[in-house]
Amino acid sequence: MKTLKFIILTIFTLSFFSCSEDIMDEINKERNDSENMPAANILPSVIAQSAFESTGTDLAWYATVYCEHSAGTWGQSVNADRRIGQNDASLANNSWNNIYYVMLECKTIIDKTDPTSGSEPDNFWARGIAQVLLAYNLAITTDMWGDVPYSEALQGAINVYPKYDSQESVYTAIFALLDDAIVNLGKTTVKFGANDYIYKGDQNKWIKAAYSLKARYAMRLSNKKSDAAATALAAISKGFASATDALVFASFEATATGENPWRQFMADRSHLSVGSTLYNLMNERNDPRMALLFTKISGNYSPAPVGEALQTQGGVYSVSLVSESNRIAPVPLMSYHEFKFIEAEAKFRAGDATWKDALKAAVTASFAYTKATEGTYFADVVEPRLTAGNELNEILTQKYIAMYEYEAMEAYNDYRRTNIPAMKNPNNSTASGGFVHRFPYALSEVSSNGANVPSVDVFKDKVWWAK
Repeated sequence: MKTLKFIILTIFTLSFFSCSEDIMDEINKERNDSENMPAANILPSVIAQSAFESTGTDLAWYATVYCEHSAGTWGQSVNADRRIGQNDASLANNSWNNIYYVMLECKTIIDKTDPTSGSEPDNFWARGIAQVLLAYNLAITTDMWGDVPYSEALQGAINVYPKYDSQESVYTAIFALLDDAIVNLGKTTVKFGANDYIYKGDQNKWIKAAYSLKARYAMRLSNKKSDAAATALAAISKGFASATDALVFASFEATATGENPWRQFMADRSHLSVGSTLYNLMNERNDPRMALLFTKISGNYSPAPVGEALQTQGGVYSVSLVSESNRIAPVPLMSYHEFKFIEAEAKFRAGDATWKDALKAAVTASFAYTKATEGTYFADVVEPRLTAGNELNEILTQKYIAMYEYEAMEAYNDYRRTNIPAMKNPNNSTASGGFVHRFPYALSEVSSNGANVPSVDVFKDKVWWAK
């Protein structure tokens, strides 16, 4: 009898502790950190981070100095302007890590929505958007650094030493992602418009965005592909139809953590001033957009001389009026005016006689974007400069002007691709420095994957597609 009582007591005790552990496990479960978040719920983060971490962060702030939209007048931006420390592996380490995290989130969505192995095989909407944004972020990565990990990357602990793929092969992957996205976005599928910060669930607009990005990346290869212009034009025919189609993030908030990242950068650090190269191009054209883009000092524009400016955090040089006055200014991942400038360049290179019409539309779209009055600017300023042999120079100079300031990375890419317009920073020709052709590989990669990291000098080694 005692033995039976002992057995029952033991069973009761074990059951009690077993139930207690189960209860405690349930109580201690993290409710706010889902182990299997739906793809649609990851999308808002991917979209927002593409605008914050990729388009509007250190890469763009360095690019605006390299392409002389801005002059660095404080802190790290002074070093960039004077070509100090630009080969340091720590320079863009955070940007590298952030953009790979965004791409990992894109891949998570793509894996979840895989038609054969995913948990959401019918979610073509989320899959297509993730593919567009993966292509977009991957293009930024390879454009800024050159050869980068992709085919063996984004696998977590499965492969912590991914190889570096050639930029040519990465571009092949970019086009494949966009092509697949177009197919998926054309299918009938579930969608959650509230989770789409850009197009509110409109699949057709995402398809236009994918085609427009294909046009951008086709022209990026104008030095490498003889059919670049024709390829771009084929995509353009299915791309943005108006400014309302543009790939623009406009969901910022007037708060310290939710405001436009350029505005935040100005408020927190005040590193940048209007560059003299950009200002001189606009001033000699008597460009009315200056009044809406640049602040004045004592009633006059005061551009900072690139490469030679005084160190100041305000009050000496003109700065961006948009960043100073608009906390929620939208950030374009790809604008309509960029799209039309691509069309103008592609048509000119292809011998299409309507290239001037596309250029006029691009300039008009740029004025509309800044809310400036165009008047007779095209007829009086642009058209007289379209003389034989100078057409491409003026097309790309007008594009350069239109891309100030939030589209600095694309202006930087265009200069490296075409050498237009002429850069004026005196440090571009110094023996100890020079023009910065790319970003140095990240310290995190050099430390953890050093055997695979290419050796580059940012002052000498150009990326594959550059002129």
